[in-house]
Amino acid sequence: SLEICYREGGEAVVEFPDARAGGSAIPLPERLTFNDRFECKSCRIGYVEPEPRLFSFNSPYGACPRCHGFGNTIDFDPDLVIPDPTRSLDEGAIDPWTKPRYRHFYHEFRRVAREQGVRLDVPYAQLTKKEKEFVWDGRVAGMRGRRAWVGIQGFFAYLERKKYKLHVRVFLSRYRGYALCPECQGGRLRKEAYWVKIAGQDLRAVCRMSIDQVRQFFDGLQLTPFQEVIAGKILQEVRQRLHYLENVGLEYLTLDRLTATLSGGEAQRIQLASSLGSQLVGALYVLDEPSIGLHSRDTSRLIGILQELRAQGNTILVVEHDPAMMQAADRILDLGPGAGENGGRVQFAGSYQELLAQNGNLTASYLRGDFRIQLPSERRKPGKKELKICGAFAHNLKDIDVSIPLGMMVAVTGVSGSGKSSLIYDVLYAALRDRNAEPAPPLDLKPAEDIIEEPAGASRLRCRRLEGSEHIRRVVLVDQSPIGRTPRSNPVTYVKAFDPIRALFASQPAARKRGYSPGYFSFNIPGGRCETCQGSGVVTVEMQFLADVELVCEECKGTRFQPGVLEITYHGKNIHEVLGMTVREALGFFSGISPVVSRLRILEEVGLGYLRLGQSATTLSGGEAQRIKLGAHLAARESEGTLYLFDEPTTGLHFDDINKLLAAFRKLLESGGSIVVIEHNLEVIKTADWIIDLGPEGGENGGRVVAVGPPEKIARSANSHTGKFLRPVLERHRQWGEVVR
Repeated sequence: SLEICYREGGEAVVEFPDARAGGSAIPLPERLTFNDRFECKSCRIGYVEPEPRLFSFNSPYGACPRCHGFGNTIDFDPDLVIPDPTRSLDEGAIDPWTKPRYRHFYHEFRRVAREQGVRLDVPYAQLTKKEKEFVWDGRVAGMRGRRAWVGIQGFFAYLERKKYKLHVRVFLSRYRGYALCPECQGGRLRKEAYWVKIAGQDLRAVCRMSIDQVRQFFDGLQLTPFQEVIAGKILQEVRQRLHYLENVGLEYLTLDRLTATLSGGEAQRIQLASSLGSQLVGALYVLDEPSIGLHSRDTSRLIGILQELRAQGNTILVVEHDPAMMQAADRILDLGPGAGENGGRVQFAGSYQELLAQNGNLTASYLRGDFRIQLPSERRKPGKKELKICGAFAHNLKDIDVSIPLGMMVAVTGVSGSGKSSLIYDVLYAALRDRNAEPAPPLDLKPAEDIIEEPAGASRLRCRRLEGSEHIRRVVLVDQSPIGRTPRSNPVTYVKAFDPIRALFASQPAARKRGYSPGYFSFNIPGGRCETCQGSGVVTVEMQFLADVELVCEECKGTRFQPGVLEITYHGKNIHEVLGMTVREALGFFSGISPVVSRLRILEEVGLGYLRLGQSATTLSGGEAQRIKLGAHLAARESEGTLYLFDEPTTGLHFDDINKLLAAFRKLLESGGSIVVIEHNLEVIKTADWIIDLGPEGGENGGRVVAVGPPEKIARSANSHTGKFLRPVLERHRQWGEVVR
């Protein structure tokens, strides 16, 4: 029992009795002190009281004071300083030290690094953590002044003192970028937040795990009965939400992944998982193509999620072209019969089985197999020309070697997050886009030059080597980005059909009499356009406290042109009325005008005959924008030596539109081009000449080559998820008597 308790120096001091003294109170030399502060009783370190805002980087209270919760700062970017980690230090891995003016810094570093046991002849990526720290910090014990710092940071610190020289400022700017915050190491939170740990892991370590790893971490937590009372329900909710994220096929994402880096399909599926976790009842969910970017393996999991939402008492409305999604639906609404002016009518409403029984319905005809996307009668065989990527390491790619045969349609497949976009965009496209992006020669072979050297990072290859680039004259990325970001951009301008149309109007007698040149019929330049709205047709009214309002221009009434220009007609139509035509209408109207018809017919061939010539680019879907770009390249006619890269071009396409898309691909190949397409749609994959299947899973469990070859070989691969779903598709075609040589 406590015998004495008194106040001394503002603290409670407790003395314990000595049992040998018969219970008398004898002061001990060691005293226990108590206070109401949250601190360690031994080392007196004060801690911050844990509360939710401490673990939020969106709160000024919890955000890292140096980077303000962004996780990075403007500093020297390691990716610019060491652009190619596959090179060793002796091969010039540290880019600034390959410059003639600063090469002596490397020689000084090299001498000290040998004494410290740092390996100079192995790739930088293979150095140990301790060796990399020395490369950057490079502090030598026992030395003072500049020679005490031989690492990269010491080198830049030395140059910082000479920033009064212009060429030094230019040199330093080439290596600056967004670098990991040195204080929070990218975790975004103040250091006190990382003092709180669960099962030995702080919040930063947990957020760097993939969703699959985080689920295993929380599933493995064992709480005591006392802890269960406090955190049991919270832990149950965390596990449940992680389960939903896994079910929508996002187990490969890390928790700290930036939303700006997510694809549209990934963002949509995260919203789905959030909706499931909210346990709403009686809600209407409207989803637009939720299977975008989703492998066939994961479609069934997505369907299961939607069925769970329905079971909770919600209504699910899905815009979709995927056959599996249609089959799982309780009711199908089929609109048509065509697109644009020829659509907008309900063709069918009922169950999937009732749809199959419909005669004359285009969707039903494809589902039954009456109409189908046929296999090619003969697949192209790989020739001598190929691109060979050696040691690709971007993101989750595991130092893989990939050969891409040219003159063929090559499909890159794999589950979501397997590394397809990393291989094609971050490795192949980045290397071909900049022909100077070749690995720099070793230091000793670097030619001597003057003070202002070439830009840093010019050779930021994400592979050790790229062979065969001499076969490629031009590389074209045909993605789903908008063809223009302003209302002035439109399809007829993009495919260059507007030039001959304007020339045609300028050649009319009334136009020649008034001296109207083709420029008068353009709403992008002064002359014939309405200057009140500057050819946009609308006037923007700025509202001080509300969103800006767009009003139809009172001067031109939305026609974009001056009255005199609108008086010039061709076959009874002025330029404004022509821009209001659909592509299909314009083909008939301009029949006989070859320069116009040849370019507009391309849009019809890729399934865009319903678009209006002057339709604003801001109103086009991603799939429509991608097909307009494809049409523009088809209009060029000559594709020899051109490599076309497509990312899921079937997004938002009906079976019939996919048929038209594949016909356009065949034209590109016949004109001498090569096609690489990232795709999940089995209708496209089955028609490819060659397949590169990555995986086997997503995230850290992906990034490897699973199988390579024609579709028939992939279908026989036991390790390929793509092959598993491709096998029954090819088998159906064999039953229909289609044979591929």
